[in-house]
Amino acid sequence: MQQDVHQGQDEAENQAGQAPPKQKNEVLEWVKAIAIALILVILIRWLLFKPFIVDGPSMQPNFHTGERVIVNEILYDIRSPQRGEVIVFHVPSEGRDFIKRVIAVAGDTVKVEGDVVTVNGQKVNETYIQKAIDQKHANNQLYNDKNFPNEDFKDGKVPEGHVFVMGDNRSDSTDSRMIGYVPLGDIVGRADVIFWPVSDMEWIKH
Repeated sequence: MQQDVHQGQDEAENQAGQAPPKQKNEVLEWVKAIAIALILVILIRWLLFKPFIVDGPSMQPNFHTGERVIVNEILYDIRSPQRGEVIVFHVPSEGRDFIKRVIAVAGDTVKVEGDVVTVNGQKVNETYIQKAIDQKHANNQLYNDKNFPNEDFKDGKVPEGHVFVMGDNRSDSTDSRMIGYVPLGDIVGRADVIFWPVSDMEWIKH
């Protein structure tokens, strides 16, 4: 009889030292939820969006060296780039990525003469650099000193599977006027958000 009493006490002590099954299940569910969240964050980070650091003056006054932008890598799997969008793309000849603005797409005929850019014979309304252009004109200067077509690229019609891009800082940008049309396969994605530094944080206007 004494032995039965001891056994009962041992069982009670063991049960007291163990978490109730319900509590165990809740902890396990939390662990699963956190693990799934981490996996999703990694997938979104590496497969859908990519950070890019702006380097150089070619996109001033809208982007500056050291700014970090989030690049949407999935958008152009759904549709093609559109005029006015800011994109990041590979430049194999340079061994690095560039950030520029799409001016013309496949089938368009583009012409750049001084500060006048035309696509299919229509002047492009470039509100994103108009203030900078006006400041130059106030001093009797041109904002842009590199035209297109030119000696290196005589055909102003954008071929299929390509886009024509230029930097916002027209006189200090290596872009389609020098490197030619950009193949769609070299495009990383669209720059959507400046997220650093905090003082510059904003959605990018396209």
